[in-house]
Amino acid sequence: MSATVVAISTEELARVVAEPMRWRIVELLAEEDLCVCHLTEELGVAQALVSHHLRVLRDAGIVDTERHRYWTYYRLRPEVLRPLADSLAALARRQPTRRRRPCG
Repeated sequence: MSATVVAISTEELARVVAEPMRWRIVELLAEEDLCVCHLTEELGVAQALVSHHLRVLRDAGIVDTERHRYWTYYRLRPEVLRPLADSLAALARRQPTRRRRPCG
């Protein structure tokens, strides 16, 4: 398992997971560790596309890998997503101080 610590801003983290295919991969990995062949089957897309998105998620530190015999399994690192979750939760709780900014 590669335990690389990556410093990534909340904004960059949001950009990475905002892509729909990557978001779906994150959802699937939240349920269980999966290899590329499982993800390819679940997503119904080419292996190369899944591998590309996994690489982006891995580079951002969102997923980690573990070798098992011939296969590489991907695992979600939920602690990496917590700053983004906390930021979104704070925004959801926020009440605007004024209803509308005047023009002019």
